Amino acid sequence: METPQRQIRAVHTAETITVYQAYSAEIAEPAVRAGRFVAPFKRDRMTWIKPSFLWMMYRCGWGTKPGQERVLAVEITRAGFEWALAHACISHYETGGGETREEWSRRLRRSPVRVQWDPERTMQLGALPYRSLQLGLGGEAVPRYVDEWTVAIRDVTDLAHRVQSTRDPALLPPERPYPLPADLATAIAA
Repeated sequence: METPQRQIRAVHTAETITVYQAYSAEIAEPAVRAGRFVAPFKRDRMTWIKPSFLWMMYRCGWGTKPGQERVLAVEITRAGFEWALAHACISHYETGGGETREEWSRRLRRSPVRVQWDPERTMQLGALPYRSLQLGLGGEAVPRYVDEWTVAIRDVTDLAHRVQSTRDPALLPPERPYPLPADLATAIAA
């Protein structure tokens, strides 16, 4: 079966979805201990979450890029994730989306969530011909993420290093297509 051009693939249960972020130890260690993001995590900055493990590995260089040495698996509620999707705006204008560039620009300025569709990655981190989602949370979405949606935070840096060294696909988190309601698929141009 062919993979759709845009699809959310993630580890998810009936109640939660796992997203990934990478931080310095200064931010990651207190977050793992507390089970949620605490200082020095900054709530006033946009924070990007990625449901795809391999896309996160591409972004953080398997947990080796400066300031991204610790890879975190953040389990959040599906209700929160879907709130973010419902309040999201695509980060760049797409023709044929049913709105003018000016309408999109106004919506982008008001939206607390940005959607980007980036190439999914292979085990060698090469680009695949289909896209994975990343969400930028800003404004009112950040305190919701930190205070309401986060269920658990786990450090998966060792897993990232094992996958990098072995390239064993059996070690990858078991991601599968996320059952996206039609209205949300339309909202995020999936």
